[in-house]
Formats: sequence, structure tokens, C-alpha cells
Amino acid sequence: MAKIKAHELKNKNKQELLSQLNELKTELAALRVAKVTGGAPNKLSKIKVMRKSIARVHTVYRQNIRTALRSKISNDAANKKGKTFLPLDLRVKKTRTLRRALSKEQKNKLTEKEQKRAVAFPRRKFAVKA
Repeated sequence: MAKIKAHELKNKNKQELLSQLNELKTELAALRVAKVTGGAPNKLSKIKVMRKSIARVHTVYRQNIRTALRSKISNDAANKKGKTFLPLDLRVKKTRTLRRALSKEQKNKLTEKEQKRAVAFPRRKFAVKA
């Protein structure tokens, strides 16, 4: 079997993906048997291609499931009032630092002392720029 492209898999449904996965796994098992029995070198080089193809199918399958879940949750949230939370595995990953960073509103808040100082001593405006 030739190398599988992810864009070809994206328009397949769940059952087609699972059947493709089973075909690839059986072919991989056959290649591994050929490796043990001392098969041709071209079969041995196909093992890596099969493993990568299986990984692609798994990836596309998981992406399809996640997009379906996201849309279901957003539809449910539209029908509900109040805030709904996404499960952790469906949230945007970003980086740990970015996830923990302050929001813009929190960054722009001033302490009581800073607010008093800003009112008492406003920023001076000059007519001429240096």
C-alpha cells in the first residue's frame, strides 16, 4: 500500500477510518512476520511507512472526534445561559506561561495608592516634543 496523505483521510467518515486502520495493522503484522522469516529488503523498508500511515489515521480520527465534541459543547452552551467550561483536553494548549498570564483587565488594574497618585499628579502634557 502506498503512503497515505492526511488530506485524503479528512473527508472519510469514522467507519472508513477504522476499516483503513485495521487494513494497515494487518499489513504491518504481515510485514513483521516477513522480517522475522527473513523477507526481502523492500518489505523491511515498508514497515516504517506503515507505522507512519497508522499514526496519520489515528491523528485524523482523533481530530474528527475532537471537532465533533467541540461543536456539540458549543451548541449546548448556546442553549444554556451562564458560563460553560470546555474540558481540559479540548482547550487551547498554548504554553504554560501564556495560560497563567494575567488577562488585559488584570494587567491594567491599579492599586488604590496608584489611583490616588494618578488623580493627584496627572501626566503633564508639553506643547513641544524633544
